[in-house]
Amino acid sequence: MNWHYPTPFVQTWQVSAEQIDHYQHANNVAYVKQLETTAWAHSNQLGLNIEIYQSLDRGMAISRHEINYLAAAHKDDKIDCATWIVECDGKLKLARQFQFIRQSDKVTLLTARTEFVCIALSTGKPRRMPAAFSDIYCPAVIKTHE
Repeated sequence: MNWHYPTPFVQTWQVSAEQIDHYQHANNVAYVKQLETTAWAHSNQLGLNIEIYQSLDRGMAISRHEINYLAAAHKDDKIDCATWIVECDGKLKLARQFQFIRQSDKVTLLTARTEFVCIALSTGKPRRMPAAFSDIYCPAVIKTHE
């Protein structure tokens, strides 16, 4: 694959009929859902799941999405969805980069960046990352040329 960065976390998404819009392309809502699914799968693989978030009364809430739709996906396309953690200040903020590549022709369909802020789940207000978050997320940050 022609990944923008080394050593991505990757999972495969197969576009279903329910995800197709009136233009016969994967709907943008399906892409956003896949961004979420990929980020959670990566967090789980790193050792942070929703149960840990809940036990610590902390979560990483999206503060900003930047999505570049580069080409359309169609029903039954298999897409490799990659993510990398590109920033973690160990205090409040984290950022992920994404790249989705269609398996059949190796075309990059989407690139995206999502910025997160740590919140208390009980109040929704910004709160410092617990050590469990910074100890896992910060070492996972990859070097970029941004």
